[in-house]
Amino acid sequence: MASIAQSRRVAKATGNTLLVVFLVWTLVPFYWMVATSLKKDKEIYGFEATLYPHRPTLESYRRIFVQTPFAKYVRNSTVVSVGTTLLSLALASLGAYALARLRFPGRNVIARGLIFTYLVPPSLLFIPLFAVLSTLSLIDTRSGLTLAYLGFTVPFCTWLLLGYFRSVPLELEEAALVDGCSRLGALVRIILPMSLPALAVVAFFAFTQAWNEFLYANVFVNSVDVRTVTTGLTLFIVEDVFFWGPMMAASCMATLPPLILYLVFQRWVVKGLTLGAVKG
Repeated sequence: MASIAQSRRVAKATGNTLLVVFLVWTLVPFYWMVATSLKKDKEIYGFEATLYPHRPTLESYRRIFVQTPFAKYVRNSTVVSVGTTLLSLALASLGAYALARLRFPGRNVIARGLIFTYLVPPSLLFIPLFAVLSTLSLIDTRSGLTLAYLGFTVPFCTWLLLGYFRSVPLELEEAALVDGCSRLGALVRIILPMSLPALAVVAFFAFTQAWNEFLYANVFVNSVDVRTVTTGLTLFIVEDVFFWGPMMAASCMATLPPLILYLVFQRWVVKGLTLGAVKG
C-alpha cells in the first residue's frame, strides 16, 4: 500500500511539474509581447534591452492608432470575421440539418467529405480560389475575403453541428411537424434553441479562424483600405528593420477581440466542447 501511495504521489508531482512547464511555455510569449509594447525603444534594442519595462509607456499604442491605419485594419478584420461567422452559422446549420434529418442518395459520402474538405491545406487552394474570385471581380474586397474564408469554416462547422443535431430527440421535431411547422420552422424553433452550446462553439471557431487567417488575406488583398490585422502587422517591418514596440502593441490589440468573445460566451463554449467530447 505504501508503494502504491508513493507511486501516486510521484505521478501527481510529475503531472503538476509538467503543467507548470507548459503553463510557463504558453504564458512567456504573451508576457514578452505585452512587456515589449510598454517599453521605450532604448529598452528594446541593443545592450540596454530589459526583461521588463522600467518606465512603462503607451507611446507604441499611440503610434499605431495615430501614425498608422491600424484602426482601419481592425475594422476590416471585424467586418470580415463577423460576416464569416454569421454566414458560417447559417450555412452550417442548414447543411447539418439536411444531413442529420433528410434521406437522400450520397448523404453519408457528403458527410464524410466535409471533414476531408476541411483537412485540405489552404496552400493548395489559394490559386484556384484566386482564379474564382478574379472571375467574380472580388479580388481586393472584403466580400471576396469573406467568401474565401467560408471554404474552411463551413465544412468543419457543419460537421460539428451534425453530431449535435442528431442528438436532438426526433420526437420533438415530429411533434412540431404534426402541429403544422415546416422543416425550416422546426430547425429554427426546435433544433437551434436546443443546440445553443454547439452554436457558441461554432461561432467562436469561425470568428477566430477568420480573425487570425493570414495566407488568403495576404494573397487576395492588395490595397491598404482592405487589409486585415494579420497582414497589417507587416507594416511594422521595413526592409530589415523591425519596429518591435508598435508591432507588439498591435499584436496585443489584435488578441483582444477573440479573448473578449471567449470571455463573453465562456459558459456556452465550455459546455459545447464538453458535450461534443461526450457525444463524439
